[in-house]
Amino acid sequence: MLHPAGEQAEGLATLFWVMAAAGVVIWCVVMGAAIYAVLGKKRPRSERFADRFIFFGGVAFPTVTLAALLVFGLALLPNWAGGDEPDMRVHVTGEQFWWRFAYKGPSGERIETANELHLPVGANVEFVLDSTDVIHSFWIPALGGKMDLIPGRTNVLRLKPTKAGVYRGVCAEFCGPSHAFMAFPAIVHPVADFQSWLEAEALPANPAGSEAFIAAGCGGCHTVRGVSEAGSVGPDLTHLARRRTLAAGTMPMTRQALEDWIAAPSHIKPGARMPDFAALDDEQRDAIVQFLLGLQ
Repeated sequence: MLHPAGEQAEGLATLFWVMAAAGVVIWCVVMGAAIYAVLGKKRPRSERFADRFIFFGGVAFPTVTLAALLVFGLALLPNWAGGDEPDMRVHVTGEQFWWRFAYKGPSGERIETANELHLPVGANVEFVLDSTDVIHSFWIPALGGKMDLIPGRTNVLRLKPTKAGVYRGVCAEFCGPSHAFMAFPAIVHPVADFQSWLEAEALPANPAGSEAFIAAGCGGCHTVRGVSEAGSVGPDLTHLARRRTLAAGTMPMTRQALEDWIAAPSHIKPGARMPDFAALDDEQRDAIVQFLLGLQ
């Protein structure tokens, strides 16, 4: 968060350094007064001097300093709220223990993905935040501040990424046993690259090899557009193999990780709602993994 890549994060970093500098100055003044009190000449002081010292040192100085820091901090807020229409909206839903992201596609359709956020550089992005179960908190430290996702309530957060790159997003509110495994990469693209990603994300999946996936009942929880579109309990898997990580940042997207996850998700991520599929024979599991790795 002290290496900002977003407009709001730059303001927060500036505020931090200003407050840190003010804290150092105040610490030096207090320590100087303490050293003087211990080592200074022991001579009587008048009551008038004592009253002035207490007023200016204990009332006026803290009041003026804290008021200045408050005004400086509050001055940042109007620029973040943003009264204008945002360049784009992303609907974010927090669930135990993963993230659902939804975009408006090239033709106005809703495009849903999970556990990997993509943004265009320089865009004023409005995040519409909600939760289906408990309180979560959406936070990408390099881009800006955090905001809670509360069941039954919709919150709004605006961020403007200023540098292309890959940044770590996390849940910043304890939400259960796998809270620490609820992360996601936030990938900020040049505008043209983001449009290419969005257009590719809008395409349906290749249905080849989906028989084992359907037979195992995976489509009851997961949507794969063009294959099975009824599942809404778990993450959308339409382009799963394009993602960098598996299980909300828990593991890299590899064949071995997929095999381990399908066999025993609750062992890897305590509290995960996906059932274990260790009972599947090797041939069935290999067929499902092969199908998932083809979802580019």
